[in-house]
Amino acid sequence: MASTVTTKSRGDEAEDQALAHLQAQGLTLVERNYRLARGPRARGAEVDLIMREADGTLVFVEVRARRDADHGGAAASVSRGKQRRCILGARHYLMTLNTLPPCRFDVVAIEGGTLNWIRGAFLADD
Repeated sequence: MASTVTTKSRGDEAEDQALAHLQAQGLTLVERNYRLARGPRARGAEVDLIMREADGTLVFVEVRARRDADHGGAAASVSRGKQRRCILGARHYLMTLNTLPPCRFDVVAIEGGTLNWIRGAFLADD
């Protein structure tokens, strides 16, 4: 029986690859696939990976994968809406903590087998 490759399975594989890379760089996993539902028809908040740097900085990571750089590639696919959902998820997660650590938003973009870790890819300004 042939296996079917789904968008979800490709996304999970990309997250596995990103997680392994970040851990190899000294970050530790805090949460994976942190989700917050907003309702049956409304997109909620989502953070693919929440990692911690050795200095205590919390890193909220959006993982994007594309086969190639067509249509701007993986990093360009992190739309403003996607950023807002990640920021909302981060804010919700931070409400569970007693002390707020330094934080940043990173993107791990995987294109055609090449991984690009973009530190401080966007800000939670609005």
